[in-house]
Amino acid sequence: MVNANYQDRDLVVDILASSFDNNKSVNYIIKQDNKRNLRLKELMEYSFDVCYLFGKVLLTDDKKGCALIVLPDKKKNTFRSIKLDIKLIFSCIGISNVRKALDREARIKKLQSKELMYYLWFIGVDPRDQNKGVGSSLLKEIIKESESDKRDICLETSSLKNISWYQRFGFRVYNKLELGYELFFLKRSL
Repeated sequence: MVNANYQDRDLVVDILASSFDNNKSVNYIIKQDNKRNLRLKELMEYSFDVCYLFGKVLLTDDKKGCALIVLPDKKKNTFRSIKLDIKLIFSCIGISNVRKALDREARIKKLQSKELMYYLWFIGVDPRDQNKGVGSSLLKEIIKESESDKRDICLETSSLKNISWYQRFGFRVYNKLELGYELFFLKRSL
């Protein structure tokens, strides 16, 4: 596992956009129109930028998998982060969906753990390389790093099949939210 550079942005965006193409939670946020694929990439670009500023962007050594981690205690409002948020609204969410997106984020924030943590925003593997252990190896390394940094790991998933995968690594479901789809909150405590 390596820390991604800004030059890796396009690669990370491509991996995540292809990995999350059919994800319910992602598709809830992005405007569903003839520009959906472009909007999906815009969301992943935004996510990369936020994690690059306030967390970690990680790549597997073979560059087939990646993870975006936010360190909530490091995240703050800056001119750059506000500019990113505004760009996200216009390029990805759409003005008509802002209220829905803000409501969703407020409901999620209310249920999220408040402890010192790694917030695993996205972990993805190039679809051609899925089910070959790439994601599992990456998650094991993230767990080791979080233990070294003395931080729990928290995440949300709308994919039922991912819950059992995370549970194999010591995560437990600690909450659930109904948004027209079920969003599960998972945590791996130290």
